[in-house]
Amino acid sequence: MTLSIRNQLPGTVTAVAPGEVMATVGIRLTGGQSVTAAITREAVTELGLAPGSAVRALVKATEVAVATGPVERLSIRNRLPGTVTDVAVGGAMASVRLSIEGGELLAVITREAVEDLTLTTGTEAVALIKSTEVSLTTD
Repeated sequence: MTLSIRNQLPGTVTAVAPGEVMATVGIRLTGGQSVTAAITREAVTELGLAPGSAVRALVKATEVAVATGPVERLSIRNRLPGTVTDVAVGGAMASVRLSIEGGELLAVITREAVEDLTLTTGTEAVALIKSTEVSLTTD
C-alpha cells in the first residue's frame, strides 16, 4: 500500500497498555528513540500488537510541531531531537525536514513559525508529536 503520509518510522512495540476504549503503545524506533501511539483497543487487536511486534509509526507532516530550545512542562510525550536539513518556504506555509537518529521527519508549519524560530539548515530542533496523532501499521 502506498500512502501520502510522509513520516513513516519503523520500530518495535515495547509495551501495550490497554484502557477501556483506547490503548497506549510504546514503540522503540530503529534510531533508538521512544514514541507513544494512542490508538483504539480494537486497532491493537486487529493489528495483533504485542511487545516485539514490528510496526511503522505514521505521522502526517501537518501534525509535527517544531521547537528550538528546551521543551518543559508540556503534555506532548513524543519529543524527537534532530537537526534541520532543509527548509522550503511558501507564501503561507513551509516544510521543514529534520534529521533524527535513524531517519528523518517532515514538518509542515507556518512561514511565520519558521521566521520566529529562525529555522535554517543546521538548526538544532525538537519535533513534537501528540500520541493521538501517531497511527500504526504492521506492513
